[in-house]
Amino acid sequence: MPEPTHNIRAALGGREALLRDACDRALRYLDTLPDRPVAPGQAAAAGLTALDFALPASGLPAADVLRMLDESGSPATVASGGPRYFGFVTGGALPVAQAASWLTAAWDQNAALAVMSPVAARLGDVALRWVTELLGLPAGTAGGFVTGATMANATCLAAARDAVLARHGWDAAGAGLVGAPPVTVVVGAEAHATVRKALGIVGLGRDRAVLLPADGQGRIDPRDLPAIDGPAIVCLQAGNVNTGASDPFVPLIEWARGRGAWVHVDGAFGLWAAASPGVADQVAGVADADSWATDCHKWLNTTYDCGIALVRERAALTAAMEAAASYLTGEASEAMHLTPQSSQRARGVEVWAALATLGSQGVAALVDSSCRLARRFAAGLRAAGFEVLNDVVLNQVLVSFGPAERTDAVIAGVQEEGTCWCGPTTWHGIRAMRISVSGWSTTDDDIDASIAAVRACAARLGG
Repeated sequence: MPEPTHNIRAALGGREALLRDACDRALRYLDTLPDRPVAPGQAAAAGLTALDFALPASGLPAADVLRMLDESGSPATVASGGPRYFGFVTGGALPVAQAASWLTAAWDQNAALAVMSPVAARLGDVALRWVTELLGLPAGTAGGFVTGATMANATCLAAARDAVLARHGWDAAGAGLVGAPPVTVVVGAEAHATVRKALGIVGLGRDRAVLLPADGQGRIDPRDLPAIDGPAIVCLQAGNVNTGASDPFVPLIEWARGRGAWVHVDGAFGLWAAASPGVADQVAGVADADSWATDCHKWLNTTYDCGIALVRERAALTAAMEAAASYLTGEASEAMHLTPQSSQRARGVEVWAALATLGSQGVAALVDSSCRLARRFAAGLRAAGFEVLNDVVLNQVLVSFGPAERTDAVIAGVQEEGTCWCGPTTWHGIRAMRISVSGWSTTDDDIDASIAAVRACAARLGG
């Protein structure tokens, strides 16, 4: 057989030199992160054209490819890992999470089964146990690591769907939903869009849910709740993405329980309030639900991507997710039998590393610091004469600068100026700047600099 004309090993270059170069470049990037504009400028975005070329026939040297990535790619990144990014509840990665991620990438483990990676299986199990203990969830809660809250919600809702139908004599996993008893789904009027998306993914419909009215902070009003019967799922929320407020879990779960409904909680970031004695009252009663979705790349500050699906009864989760095949060894408790994906990266390793480094007190301090800094941000903007639209109960702040056009102009000005980054939203018909404080490295000075930048942008617009 003739030798191939393309030598893959030669093209990839020396591994040690390449990885050391990557480490040096990554460290230089991280060192400059706190001082760079949070959003890349137009020139940086235009520079990405250097990476858009026809696929080469023989390939480029690996060292050149890495250099191109750094020189053209790094300037076009958003500094979301820095201390003044306040968009989309994005936490910057803890140094230990970043380091664990690098090591895990070198391991290159498939965490689907323990036989594929004993270390991934053990650390995943330990990390999940620590998370459930930290959040005060029931002992024995089962779970799995997924990409984020969208897939965590979908995973939990698939388990809920199958469980409530099984109680009414229908095997959804085997027979599907055609001809199944209808499942009533109840959500709050301010449920996150990913819950609706997940409902569509699992076949329960994005638009057929019963909507419960919410109060001025986005919490479900527990009065005058509707009558429901038959298979039913009630979706509640820990941490509204705009206000940070959580549904009143105690009366709502009691109502749902009395009607035989499964209770699911979308707690992408708000569920972590349970880890802090200072704000745990915001999610009081949440542990009485049947399933929970949350993210680690938000308040725990791991790298992207890392979500967790948690279900009180392991059997309900495996019934919906188990994949059986003659060549797949292992127990039903293995990762691939608890999540939609079979092959999966070892997300649990950096969760383990973050929790081992922080401890329960460190996680509480991280949550408390974010909440305190959010209050500082709100107080500074309120003192400047701007309207804060929400009760700042966690890490979310909504600010209006007057008419919608002016508010959008202030937001655009802040994003372009670069000191910090805050995004837009519309809350009860009012256009607002949405501020999410969730990064481990954010300080009082970062908040004060951001307040000054926002005030300056608003002053330039006058009015």
